Amino acid sequence: MPARPVPRLLALLLAAAGGLVTDLAFPDTGIWVLAPVGVAMLFLAGNRDAPWWNALLGVVWGVTFFLRHIQWAQYAVGDVPWIALSVLEALFVGVVMLVWTWVRRVPRIGRSVLLQVLSFSTLFVAGEVARSAVPFGGFPWGRLAFSQAESALGRLAWVAGAPLVSFAVAAAGALLAVAVLAMLRVQLITVGASLIAAVAILAVGLAVPLGTQAESGTLAVGAVQGNVSKPGLDAFENRREVLTNHVDGTYSLLDSVDQGDLDIVLWPENGSDYDPQVDAEAARDIDDAAAAVGAPILVGAQEFPESGGRYNVGLLWEPGVGVVDRYAKQHPAPFAEYIPIRELVRPFSSAVDLVTNDMIAGTEVGVVDLDSERLGRTVSIGDVICFEIAYDGLVRDSVAAGAEMLVVQTNNASFGPTAESTQQLAMSQIRAMETGRATVQISTVGVSAVIAPNGTIVSRTGLFTHEQMIEDVALRTSTTPAVAIGPAVPWVVLAATLALLVAAVGAGAQRRRERAAEVTGRGAPRSRPSAGRSAPKK
Repeated sequence: MPARPVPRLLALLLAAAGGLVTDLAFPDTGIWVLAPVGVAMLFLAGNRDAPWWNALLGVVWGVTFFLRHIQWAQYAVGDVPWIALSVLEALFVGVVMLVWTWVRRVPRIGRSVLLQVLSFSTLFVAGEVARSAVPFGGFPWGRLAFSQAESALGRLAWVAGAPLVSFAVAAAGALLAVAVLAMLRVQLITVGASLIAAVAILAVGLAVPLGTQAESGTLAVGAVQGNVSKPGLDAFENRREVLTNHVDGTYSLLDSVDQGDLDIVLWPENGSDYDPQVDAEAARDIDDAAAAVGAPILVGAQEFPESGGRYNVGLLWEPGVGVVDRYAKQHPAPFAEYIPIRELVRPFSSAVDLVTNDMIAGTEVGVVDLDSERLGRTVSIGDVICFEIAYDGLVRDSVAAGAEMLVVQTNNASFGPTAESTQQLAMSQIRAMETGRATVQISTVGVSAVIAPNGTIVSRTGLFTHEQMIEDVALRTSTTPAVAIGPAVPWVVLAATLALLVAAVGAGAQRRRERAAEVTGRGAPRSRPSAGRSAPKK
């Protein structure tokens, strides 16, 4: 699709503005339609046939997006880690734009608007897949899908998970860019077709059937947001106070229900920063609260094995019995819960030494089994701890293992009044739609919420408040297409990306052969007259 290259200064401005516009699609601003607009600005900026220049534009777009999007990292750990992480994630966007420039040189792709849109969207999602996996287990924050929790596009998660939602956003953005380029060339048919296709993509999710009805009964759930006295890294200086807040919040549930009315009470990550299995006082406080409400409590706590390190766990505490099941976080956050390459990182940030005891990864799928006397059976509850909600496989594995609802235990106290908590809530909404499971996000400080299986927020709390929620949560057992095919989706994306790369390499080799032949043809010496014959005179 030939087009006059965008002047370099304008291209830089478009890329920088595009990153900022894309972030406005995410909470707290939440204008979801701006996600494809921001992607369109990147597409337009990179229309020059200059691979490394376009890679730079991708980095610029990524830096402006991530610096704003994960500003909560600056609040929590300071400037250097925040900037370093933002630049690292931006490099993935740079690579996407580099490869995209090579791919669109393939003659068949260059001549087809449809193939350009499909190729660009595939590469963009491949970049998200890659940065969700590496380095140190990846960082999936800021995927386009997580901007669409309140849009029809978010419903596509039911079909093939977050990658499909991101693909649709990128495709809609590419189509908007195609429409702009066609408008500049006064190609009205292309303008109209591109805009109609973009609108169709934005609306196609309305056709996805999202069920909300209970399939295996309901659970009466109480959720306790205990709050802390001050936000930031020092929020847990007084661990006993935080535990007391959650104990008191559990007793407060009795203002709305009678003893025995609830099937389970949910506490957040670090609801008890003690291990009640070894701390007698914490055990007594938790057991008394569980006995008062007449229900087990899923307690967010810490375990400290004798071999060293610590586990971040969800402990299912039965009154009068103690721990009857547990889940240990499988994906500790690097540079937050454990410090890889500590000696190399320390010169850049002393914050690494705030983590004195590295967290260990759990090895079991996130499911805890609740023996429900009222239902007369065991209910499997999917447990996801904090940032794990961003990782496709961890959530999907819980549901594949039999989870009938999801619980996201999280601690957002370190991030203060930033958008981190609501960004996480949007991820929980996408996961509810993807898995067809009611989801409860319960935080120490908020925002906590009960989410229906169609992603709708049923109830929610404020930020840095002491609140409780009580809801009858639908239990479901059906398997969504996303859960069934989810493990294959990233591999399909990567296989398609590899095919595009092979095509680009082949096209590049063909171009080099043609140029070599052209040069040889221009530079070939004129044939000389045969010996014994006179050259013809002019």
